[in-house]
Amino acid sequence: MTSRTTAIAAALSLLPLGQPLLLGSTTILATAAVVLSTQAAHAQSAEDFLDAGVEKGKSGDLQGAIADFNKAIEIDPQFAIAYYNRGVAKSNLKDYQGAIADYTKAIQIDPQYVNAYFNRGNTKKGLGDYQGAIADYTKAIQIDPQDAFSYNNRGYAKEKLGDYQGAIADYNKAIEIDPQYAFAYSNRGNAKEKLGDYQEAIADYNKAIEINPQYANAYANRSIAKEKQGDLQGSCSDAKKAVSLGHQSTAQWLNSEGGAWCRNMR
Repeated sequence: MTSRTTAIAAALSLLPLGQPLLLGSTTILATAAVVLSTQAAHAQSAEDFLDAGVEKGKSGDLQGAIADFNKAIEIDPQFAIAYYNRGVAKSNLKDYQGAIADYTKAIQIDPQYVNAYFNRGNTKKGLGDYQGAIADYTKAIQIDPQDAFSYNNRGYAKEKLGDYQGAIADYNKAIEIDPQYAFAYSNRGNAKEKLGDYQEAIADYNKAIEINPQYANAYANRSIAKEKQGDLQGSCSDAKKAVSLGHQSTAQWLNSEGGAWCRNMR
C-alpha cells in the first residue's frame, strides 16, 4: 500500500488576490472638499486611475490594471493603495519580486497597512522565505490582534519550518477569533497529523467539513489520517468524496497503482 502525503498541507486564506483588487478610492478626504486646488484635482485624478485599475483587475486585465496604477502613482507618488493594488496585480502575474517591492513601498508610506504586511508575507511564503513571511504576519498581528488570516498563515509558515506546536498555537488563535474558520481547523488537523495524533487530526477535519461540506482538501486529508489509523473503508470513502469534489491530487492517486486497493473497494 503506497503511502500518501497530506494533500495541500495548508490551504492559505489569500486575502491578496480578490479583496485587494476591490480596494478602490472610497476614502473621503475632508481637505479636498474644502479647498479646490491643482493638488486636489490631481489627487482625484489619481483616484480615477486607481478605480479604473481596480475594475480592469476584476475583469482579468491585469496588465491594463498595472498601467492604470502606474498613472495613479505618477500623479500621486504617496498613494499607498495604488502601490498595494499594483502589488496584487503583479502577484497574480507571478511577478513576485515586483509584488514585494510594491507592498514594501505601500508599507513605507503607511507603516500601519495591515493588508500590505499580510500580502507581502504571502508572497514571501510562496517564494519559500518562511522566516520572512512569519515576520510580516507577526507585524500584521501586532497592528490588528484580531486578524485571524495572519494567525492562520503564520501557522502555515511555522509548520513548513517544522514548528508544529507553534503552528497549532497559531491555528488555535485563528479559530478563537473565528470559530467558523474551516481552513484553520483543516490546517490544525494537518499539524496534528504530522505529530502522529491522528484521532485529533480527524476531529479537526470533521469540524472543517461540518463548516464547509464541500471542502475537498479536508476530505482528502481525513482520508490519509484514516488510512494511517487502519480505517481503510473510511479512508477510501473520503478519498472518493474528495475526488467527486474535484481534488486532483487524490484523483491521480486513486488512478495510480498505490490507489488500486481503494479503487477496487466496494
